[in-house]
Amino acid sequence: MRRSTFTDQPVSYGAIGGTMAPDLMSFPPAGYRPATHSTQLGSGAERFASASAALMTWGVQRGSGIEVTDTNQGTGEQYHGLLFGADGAPLPEQPQHHGDERFGPDGTPYITPGMTAVLHITAWKKTVTAPVRVVFVVDEPGCVGFGYGTMEGHPESGEVVFLVEHREDDSVWLVIRSFSKPSTRGWRLLAPLLRAQQRAYTKRYLRALHPAAAA
Repeated sequence: MRRSTFTDQPVSYGAIGGTMAPDLMSFPPAGYRPATHSTQLGSGAERFASASAALMTWGVQRGSGIEVTDTNQGTGEQYHGLLFGADGAPLPEQPQHHGDERFGPDGTPYITPGMTAVLHITAWKKTVTAPVRVVFVVDEPGCVGFGYGTMEGHPESGEVVFLVEHREDDSVWLVIRSFSKPSTRGWRLLAPLLRAQQRAYTKRYLRALHPAAAA
């Protein structure tokens, strides 16, 4: 494996895009725990634009104390998995389709479909590395965001979507939806600790883009 790129690895779960299912909380992928959280970030077009730009440049993660490294720019197309040969092995040449890049105010490239990154998450004075792949991006009037899925080596298996919504009443919201389970037998033994850390970091996520966090 080429160091830290993960470009030839798929995600570690099957229900790609499942976080966008309207019935996620009632019918999550089998064996996975669903969750949904939201918080109001303010109101108005300016707040929507600034929150969207922060979100799409890893602002939620970095604002929560997570270090984001080894980002590998994606293809610009929604991720549908790898192409395989007749022998079942990934083809050495995968399709590459590059779209126009966008950048945040500080020059950070926007998150794109297919992008990979390594998240360094600290808990109990230990740092865990968690590789992820962006499996889809949402860019619609009134709704901007992205979903990433876990890759091999992540403590969990599953998907998370982060959305900034500009609603009809002019309010701006951050919405987080996910489904997850421990990725290995070893992590299953630590499931209560994983869930505790999920709750702790979700609280950080919900504060990361709030105007008060920049004060």
